[in-house]
Amino acid sequence: MAKLKPAPLPPDTMIGGYRVLRKLAGGGFGVVYLALDASGQQVAIKEYLPTALTTRAPGELVPQVAPEKLSLYRLGLKSFFEEGRALAQISHASVVSVLNFFRQNETVYMVMNHLEGATLQDFIVTARELKKDKVFRESTIRSLFDEILRGLRVVHQHKMLHLDLKPANIFITDDNRAVMLDFGAAREVLNKEGNFTRPMYTPGFAAPEMYRRDATMGPWTDIYAIGACIYSCMHGFPPNEAPQRLEKDRLALSLTRMRGLYSDSLIEMVEWCMALDPLSRPQSVFALQKELSREGERRYTKLSMTEKVRLGLDNVLTDTKKNIKRATHLATRMR
Repeated sequence: MAKLKPAPLPPDTMIGGYRVLRKLAGGGFGVVYLALDASGQQVAIKEYLPTALTTRAPGELVPQVAPEKLSLYRLGLKSFFEEGRALAQISHASVVSVLNFFRQNETVYMVMNHLEGATLQDFIVTARELKKDKVFRESTIRSLFDEILRGLRVVHQHKMLHLDLKPANIFITDDNRAVMLDFGAAREVLNKEGNFTRPMYTPGFAAPEMYRRDATMGPWTDIYAIGACIYSCMHGFPPNEAPQRLEKDRLALSLTRMRGLYSDSLIEMVEWCMALDPLSRPQSVFALQKELSREGERRYTKLSMTEKVRLGLDNVLTDTKKNIKRATHLATRMR
């Protein structure tokens, strides 16, 4: 039987002088609420509430943590609190603004500006459903990620990493700003220290080193995720997750399908960012910014007839394998 998720705080709950209006979003490590401050201004409040470690019945305020999970819970809590304190020191249009952070109900709350708009993931899904050759124009991709990289560079200058960059954590505001949300420091601490059955990463966006306990994280880790986000804006879907790529890497083949639609330099940049070896990626945001903003004529290499045939055969083989796998799964269930 699956473990029930801890219940969110009920509407009208008062925490730290803020009144909760409703739940906005929830994930494996926290819940985000829409709330009002003392002056009646809307804010977003994120509560540290890891579903793997806590329970909470409807109407209750304090998360319940089993004694054997308490040390891990407190470790994540400390990381979440320190992340809030560090983000409060950063003032940049592309980094979520942390207005306040406080302890209450034996957990921590992070108060942020409430943004109006939609996530990049929402835009990708909408664009994908239009079924055009290009999901986004190249000029849009370059402009968007130029903005994101400016903010990410400031984050790295403050000795922080995002560690959970993905289209769902990039918010496009109604006044056309791109803002990074939901930093993943607490998530990373719990993944490294907790004995979970599998790491709780978003498939496709986590760098290979995030799956290894002994690996060193750095700017190159966030840069891998940036490459995966750009890939999603080009392709409409995330790339294969790192463990699959380590077994059989199909990234180059997948990017080949984009030739002629996007410039060679953009395709090469995504391959550079998503190199499986961390040392083969850009080692700093500045290096990636230089490549993204490089002036000059963009080359577009069209696929040859041989390549088109090869890709067509590859698609047929991939679909055939999927159909066999699906049929095997159904046959197993019917036994």
